[in-house]
Amino acid sequence: MPVMRYQGESAESPDWPLADSVDDVEPGAEVAAPAPPALPATVADDLTLRRLIAGWLLAFDSANTRLGYGRDLARWLDWCTTGQLDPLDVRRAHVDAYARWRETQVRVLKTGREIPTSRASIARALAALSSFYGYALAEEAVVANPLALVRRPRLDDESPTLGLDRDEARAFLAAAAAAGARDQLLALLLLHNGLRVSEACGARVEDLDVDRGHRVLRGAGKAGKRWTATLTPTTVAVLDRYLVGRTAGPVLLDNTQATRLDRHDAARIVRRLARRAGLTQKLSPHSMRHTSITAALDAGASLRDVQDFARHADPRTTRRYDRARHNHDRNPAYAIAAYLAGDDRPEADQQ
Repeated sequence: MPVMRYQGESAESPDWPLADSVDDVEPGAEVAAPAPPALPATVADDLTLRRLIAGWLLAFDSANTRLGYGRDLARWLDWCTTGQLDPLDVRRAHVDAYARWRETQVRVLKTGREIPTSRASIARALAALSSFYGYALAEEAVVANPLALVRRPRLDDESPTLGLDRDEARAFLAAAAAAGARDQLLALLLLHNGLRVSEACGARVEDLDVDRGHRVLRGAGKAGKRWTATLTPTTVAVLDRYLVGRTAGPVLLDNTQATRLDRHDAARIVRRLARRAGLTQKLSPHSMRHTSITAALDAGASLRDVQDFARHADPRTTRRYDRARHNHDRNPAYAIAAYLAGDDRPEADQQ
């Protein structure tokens, strides 16, 4: 099967667009029902399929989930059209073939370097398809979910996202402090609180609160789950200086001071601050969240507390950020040997 290359396109993006974007949707505002993904011509006339897609997307209250899952479904439909397959009459073998095809896909950077599709991207795409066919099964549009027994790619034990070490994070925060209150506040929300970029950009002044003597920021994350972020004294000081009496509207504003900062603005700020800090890595807002979670584990916070902090549903996701879990000094073999020998001290301390 030939390798398909999309010049300048992400492996997660279809080579034909979705009907809408969520970048400029104001949090809390009413959002119209999501339009179905742009469909291949041979599929667009299928009213049953279009209704299924629209109903399935409406089941997700997160605009980002609708956008991401819609893109994954759109790519699958495009593949089905190329192979002259009816999406509502596919079998497990078709899905397995699609997964193998995705493994051959690469995205081409502006430098010409080719990046293969990650296992995480393929796993997410299969999860989206399984969700869609589960919905179709419930609506009696299919007789079975073709992804029910499909094997998902096994993810790496460690997160592949590029993060910062302690000294680099300090240099990044110093560059942010020198850049001004807005950029510093963004950096603190990403690094001190581990917020997702959509959460930081979507924060509103009305969501600031006091809880048992602590200044907090409340919001809604993935799947609409409510969260509360405890703000550090440093963050509170920068926040108060930046808001200068504002009592409503977005916390973070763009350079016009009239519109909320969006995720693209935030990404540009992170890259600019990284350059000023002398960091050569290609960093993104998610790199800051990665750094935050890793730093919490390195600082000695318990896995359970960091899981709650990161709002991970599965502790195995949090463990992927634990750089110290392979530390030989922490190996349980020492504790077991000391315990069986009747010595309360870990054997590592006896050497």
